[in-house]
Amino acid sequence: MLIKAGFDIEFETTTRVPLTALLSIHPSRNRDLLTPHRILVSPDIAVYDYLDAFGNLATRLTLPQGGARLRCEFLIEDSGRPDISAPDVPVTPIEELPENALLFLLASRYCETEKLIPMAWQMFGGIRSARSRVEAIVDWVHRHIAFGYHHARCTRTAWEGYHERVGVCRDFAHLAVTLCRAVNIPARYCTGYLGDIGVPPVDAPMDFSAWFEVFVDGGWYTYDARHNEPRIGRIVMARGRDATDVAITTAFGAAVLKKFEVTTDELASEPDAVRQAA
Repeated sequence: MLIKAGFDIEFETTTRVPLTALLSIHPSRNRDLLTPHRILVSPDIAVYDYLDAFGNLATRLTLPQGGARLRCEFLIEDSGRPDISAPDVPVTPIEELPENALLFLLASRYCETEKLIPMAWQMFGGIRSARSRVEAIVDWVHRHIAFGYHHARCTRTAWEGYHERVGVCRDFAHLAVTLCRAVNIPARYCTGYLGDIGVPPVDAPMDFSAWFEVFVDGGWYTYDARHNEPRIGRIVMARGRDATDVAITTAFGAAVLKKFEVTTDELASEPDAVRQAA
């Protein structure tokens, strides 16, 4: 299947403001692109890309006085298959985990594992299967938090989400990640595109989405506590410990967001021009 995706973001500033952005798709999806993925900035200013500590493609620029507009539109090929569940195997003992997974067992800015360990072990520690343990956590978080865009708050942690019981997709992900880590399953936070593909469309503006991945039996598997069902057409942009590591944009100064539009649409048929180019 083909997906047309992109964004149109505009900032207003009163002075020059350095900015970092994680607006590119993850390098692991580059081979699926059918058109170039280019971030267009107006006015025309210098833009630099680099790989961050987690292997995400990040961008640096300095917003000029007055602000700037960032746009991107691309076509990408997707398998059309829903998320794959983790295998039904015992939880991997910590001493057998690879070193690059250990980081995702630790507490982080938005994921205070130390505060939720007692509750997590009481509720989920007796489940021997890694898949069943993760799915029990996802089911519980999905029921525990009430979704609503009006509940959005960029400072809410997993502990606060646990008590407040409201939030947006990042809050579902943070709480699920924290509970998984608390019961010895490495979990990492993900952000990217997730359109209403294969499900009834939602009457709300499109946004970037947050989900998470768990490390089970040597591989990473996708789960989504907000939607609580395998979904089609995810386009991952970045992975990290929590939302701190994968913030869409980080402005080092005053920058007012004036426009924010995200599109993710399945194409009914492959355009001839794209087919020939591919």
